[in-house]
Amino acid sequence: MINREEALKILRNYVKNENVVKHCIAVEAILRRMARVLSEDEDLWGLTGILHDVDYELTQKEPAKHGLTAETLIGGIVPKEVLKAIRSHNYENTGFKPESKLDKALIASDAASGLLVACALVMPSKKMQEVQLQTVLRKFKSKDFARGVSRNRIMLCEEVGLNLERFFQEALDALKEVASQLGL
Repeated sequence: MINREEALKILRNYVKNENVVKHCIAVEAILRRMARVLSEDEDLWGLTGILHDVDYELTQKEPAKHGLTAETLIGGIVPKEVLKAIRSHNYENTGFKPESKLDKALIASDAASGLLVACALVMPSKKMQEVQLQTVLRKFKSKDFARGVSRNRIMLCEEVGLNLERFFQEALDALKEVASQLGL
């Protein structure tokens, strides 16, 4: 299995938009934290987070290929569980149903990262450190806040064994640890 530095190099080779790279780092952090909490493989889950959007810029105009093109880019260098999770994180377009804990955790983490970053950006300091769990829970319930974030995707956290409040607390703590890498 490739290491984190190799994965970041691969990601940066295919993704030039720094915001997408930061998003992948955020999803990695959340997945690593979830793996720790759920007694799963942190490196495997982290690798999945870093590489989940490796084909994003190549498939922007063809959503049905997002997650599938990744297999041609990284298929020979990552475990099959990583590829399956990446394919299924865009299940609405690819038809690959999320089944494993990792599949569902990726989907929940992907969506949660968007909500948590949006929460940080509305803080006076625009810093993740200022975001509190109660703020996240309140913003989650507000359908007008971060409209592009699927609440249903976030709720998949319950299918991997974390209730919403615990999931948000763990995700928030994870993002606070990498806030400087995210510019937040």
